[in-house]
Amino acid sequence: MPTTYSRDERTRRATRVRRHLRTALTASLAAAVAGSMTVVTTAAVAAPGTREDTVYRGGIEVVRTPVADGSVLTGQVFVDADRDGVSDGDEAGLPGVVVTNGREVVETDHEGRYRLPAFDNMTVSITQPSGHQVPLDEHNIPQFHYNHLPEGSPDLRYGGIAPTGPLPSAVNFPVAESEETADAEQGCVIAGDLQTYDRQEIEYARAGAIRDLAERHDYAGCGALFVGDVVGDDLSLYPDVKDLVSVINGPVRFLPGNHDLDFDAPTSEHSFDTFRAQLAPEYYSFDVGDVHVIALNTVDYPCTAGDDSPAGIEGRCADPRNRPAYNGRIDDDQLAWLERDLDLVDRDKLIVLASHISLLNYADATSPVHQVDQVRRVHELLRGRRAVAVSGHSHSIENLKTGDGVEGWREIFGVEGLPFPHITAGAISGDWYSGAVGEEGYPAAIGRDGGRPGVVTLDIRGNGFRERYTVTGEPDGAQTQLAINSPTYREWFEERRAWNNDPVGEAPELDEPLVVDRADLIGGSWLTTNFFFGSTGSTVRVSIDGGPARKATRTQRMEGEAANVGVEYSDPYAVSQQLVHGGSLADRTMHLWRFDLPRNLRTGEHTAEVTATDSYGREFTDVLEFEVVGRR
Repeated sequence: MPTTYSRDERTRRATRVRRHLRTALTASLAAAVAGSMTVVTTAAVAAPGTREDTVYRGGIEVVRTPVADGSVLTGQVFVDADRDGVSDGDEAGLPGVVVTNGREVVETDHEGRYRLPAFDNMTVSITQPSGHQVPLDEHNIPQFHYNHLPEGSPDLRYGGIAPTGPLPSAVNFPVAESEETADAEQGCVIAGDLQTYDRQEIEYARAGAIRDLAERHDYAGCGALFVGDVVGDDLSLYPDVKDLVSVINGPVRFLPGNHDLDFDAPTSEHSFDTFRAQLAPEYYSFDVGDVHVIALNTVDYPCTAGDDSPAGIEGRCADPRNRPAYNGRIDDDQLAWLERDLDLVDRDKLIVLASHISLLNYADATSPVHQVDQVRRVHELLRGRRAVAVSGHSHSIENLKTGDGVEGWREIFGVEGLPFPHITAGAISGDWYSGAVGEEGYPAAIGRDGGRPGVVTLDIRGNGFRERYTVTGEPDGAQTQLAINSPTYREWFEERRAWNNDPVGEAPELDEPLVVDRADLIGGSWLTTNFFFGSTGSTVRVSIDGGPARKATRTQRMEGEAANVGVEYSDPYAVSQQLVHGGSLADRTMHLWRFDLPRNLRTGEHTAEVTATDSYGREFTDVLEFEVVGRR
């Protein structure tokens, strides 16, 4: 951790002033074909006095009797009064619940019944209504969908979907009444890129962000949404992930990322079959309070270019059979579903639009691949609504506000400025679990923007929200990272980067990064504040040695300019770790502030008190101690 501490923690943290880093089950929805009725459910044993006493456990009800018309699926959404997952004769159906087959969208009638066209390889799901909760399995994963794939997946390394057999005569969806999902005040956790490549990284996640979430109790209604790259290509880790999230204190939902693919799928139709079998539909929606959450699949693999794809995609996706690649895109069925889903949502509700690949982001603003082809169409569908987009993928923390713009968005997509906020939630894995492993049992994994791993929470009141970022292993007040950018640091940056590319002789070392000499001050030195969730509307003020607090300058204005990249726009603390311990290079970020150090600072020790204020007026105060010497 850098030498920063909040005002009320100075005594406790005094010994850390010069430290820069702390040292060191597979409940499937597929039912057996035999028998007349299958309740896909999971038993649970409640520990006395715990949340388990009230959690609604169970699964959907699949009725298998001969079907006269195999082209239509019917069923009912019912209030499961006795919580056994079976639609008893005296349990009422729930009207007005949205049900979809991934293409068509209908509402249940006054008896809670629905009819949908049926086709092979469809996922039927409901939109959980506010005031009700769909059942959770023993891992806290909501059970609200049924995969229909009569012959099962093609031969896939990780199994895909087992044969489901003929169309059921009915698929019934139980729900239970819930005060937690009815509440107008919600906490929605958005968790980016768990992305575990092996069981060691499962344990890193368990020791870090998952432990943090297990200790929190502020998201029981909305739950935690993991926005893709749940694993790192090895889909056999899904059972480990499910075990991992079983300690989370709320529903745990997932959407797919480009590392959740069945790479051996012959076509895009089956590229997420294992994800669908193990975790969730490719796309779906649910309601809590006054919020409608939409989980999208923005990964097209093997990709093909569309008429609306930007330049560069046609070449990348030209040969899906022999050179398969992925692209940020929403397929036609999903786009039609999205429009129909939104048509049934009250226009006063807040729309939380979640995806893995961002509609737009800063870190990859010049890349047509790592943003979504149809971003303008999605913006049009949400015109006039309260909305926020949340995503992962880029392993960066980005709190983008309405009106923000960068050159790449304009040149690639014709988007001048954002019509509503777009948030990139960072990554639980940070910079892919890189860097030194601390005494807490997980790596520093400092990101490409200098940010530290963590999760985002949307604190929702009615149809409004405030976002916050929680650094792994830290309280919410830990929001900044302070350092000094000096000529000595900039010279070392270039030398160490060159040495890393060609490691001959001894590695250049950055000695005493918080010491500047007279030559450094004359050559231009400044204090940097990496305000992890800082945004347009945020301010940073710096007081040196108790003097007047003066305003720092944001290094990326987000006013339509190109991205500023280079050592002068870097986070020196992050870079000092990354160039030594491995990982990306934090030489660009949209949440860095710079405060020029006076050239006439006296020789000796100095204290900089930094107050970072977010767009809602919340203040975070940190301190950096540094020293001025005559000559090194």
